[in-house]
Amino acid sequence: MISNSPRLFQPLKIRSVEFKNRIGVSPMCMYSSEDGFANDWHLVHLGSRAVGGAGLVVSEATAVSPEGRISPDDLGIWKDEHIEKLKQITTFLEANGSVPGIQLAHAGRKASTSSPWKGGLLVPKEEGGWKPVAPSAIPFFEDHPDPLKLDSAGIEKVILDFNEAAKRAFLAGFKVVEIHAAHGYLLHEFLSPLSNRRTDEYGGSFENRSRLVLEVVDAIREEWPQELPLFIRISATDWAQGGWNEEESVKLAKILKERGVDLVDCSSGGLVSDVIIPVKKKYQVPFSEKIKAEAGIMTAAVGLITTPEEAEEVLQNEQADMIFIGREMLRNPYFPMKAAKHLDFDMDWPNQYQRAKRK
Repeated sequence: MISNSPRLFQPLKIRSVEFKNRIGVSPMCMYSSEDGFANDWHLVHLGSRAVGGAGLVVSEATAVSPEGRISPDDLGIWKDEHIEKLKQITTFLEANGSVPGIQLAHAGRKASTSSPWKGGLLVPKEEGGWKPVAPSAIPFFEDHPDPLKLDSAGIEKVILDFNEAAKRAFLAGFKVVEIHAAHGYLLHEFLSPLSNRRTDEYGGSFENRSRLVLEVVDAIREEWPQELPLFIRISATDWAQGGWNEEESVKLAKILKERGVDLVDCSSGGLVSDVIIPVKKKYQVPFSEKIKAEAGIMTAAVGLITTPEEAEEVLQNEQADMIFIGREMLRNPYFPMKAAKHLDFDMDWPNQYQRAKRK
């Protein structure tokens, strides 16, 4: 067992927001919405992680437009009517000691697919699907039809959609916005030369491929209060020759820091359907370590971090500033309580659960 003031339970302050510990719940799609609306499933799912003691709870990829959904069952924030239920959720999260976060997303060419348990297949228009958009007319799967290449008006709409989504996120009570620029979705598609074959100001050079991400950051910062943190999730590498890579990720992270981004959530992959990723314990931690050290920006580590000892080791080694946990949080919403016990930390439990804390 690790003792001696565990880093995992040291508070972290970013701008005006203090996280009581370094444990974040990664955004994980629930595919449980109708017309983008949150419901009681989201309240209980996210709320239980707050009761379990996570310092930050981030909602799933939340679509900034109907066409930006991965599936028809995705959570959304493209209209004012979505705010009311989200506000109920953020109120509960804060009341139970967690900072409420939201991941703003656009699925790009990976949109209009069915939920995983419905097959994950392309949803045709006659069955409620829509035409996906992308930087270039290159489908994610070879047997899918080409997505619609965004023109200048389409790009402007994407930027405006993120801007308005940030405005609604604030009204809904979120204290952290994370921009989803990873896993092969729209913003990542613009970054990678494998999916971006444009010859205009949004394609070709690193500067051009990064342009949309930076314009989205600027558009969100126009609406998102300066005292509140702004995060971004990126895929640090495509794991594919000729694709987006670690060096470009460091270069981008330096610019993002200058534009008002506070933390980079370091994931990888998702752009190429047949790529082989060497998945193993903590396999993505080197990305957060590299970006933190070379770009001078805070990072979150993700990827098969499943034990308290692993999480603590990453922080002690200064490979990241926060640990974002996904699947392990699905298996155990009370992971922070387990971690505190393993690391000999006397963590506050909800009053309602105190009887279970006694030995």
